[in-house]
Amino acid sequence: MSENPLFEKYGQTVRDGTVIFEEGQSGDKMYIIQAGVVRITKTIDGRVHQLAELVKGDFFGEMAIVSNITRSATATASGTVEFLSFDRQGFESMIGKNTMIAMNVIDKLSKRLQNSNAQIQQLVRKNERSIMALNLYNRFMEHGEGESGLTFDRTVEEIALELASPKDRVGEVLYSFETQGVCKIDGNAIRLKDKQKLVKMAGAEE
Repeated sequence: MSENPLFEKYGQTVRDGTVIFEEGQSGDKMYIIQAGVVRITKTIDGRVHQLAELVKGDFFGEMAIVSNITRSATATASGTVEFLSFDRQGFESMIGKNTMIAMNVIDKLSKRLQNSNAQIQQLVRKNERSIMALNLYNRFMEHGEGESGLTFDRTVEEIALELASPKDRVGEVLYSFETQGVCKIDGNAIRLKDKQKLVKMAGAEE
């Protein structure tokens, strides 16, 4: 890689098993892989889950140069890895001089966004009832638990819009909540009957 001027300026080589950064750490650099494989993992409920295996041309850690949030996952070298490392100023300088790399980054970010949206919709469908229960719970908590309750048709419309679900399906789920004794639908009003049951269905914490 020594013949590559970008690698000479920004390059780094790490050994197998090297932790490039850890979940929860602060950071100010992003990385573009030049050779080798990087595993991205995240600890969920005390267990380590592999989210992705990245190869040459892939990049990671980009949120560090966009915002000040901590690392959301851990990046570990699988075998010897060569990568370019940029802080925000270095990245802006690099893409200003390398149109092809800039376009590649934009293309990959667009695909990541599309994949994220698809995963969110899949998650919504898989956990539809609990997500709707949580949404309804939050609305009751914001509005208050008084006798007036929420406006049913408006609640259906807003939940449908937020979750990208058909209004008929949202209404069907809310009516099933009434059958389970969670709420009472009276005309165009929906009132909370059993807060603890709704909390349990939503997985919310008091």
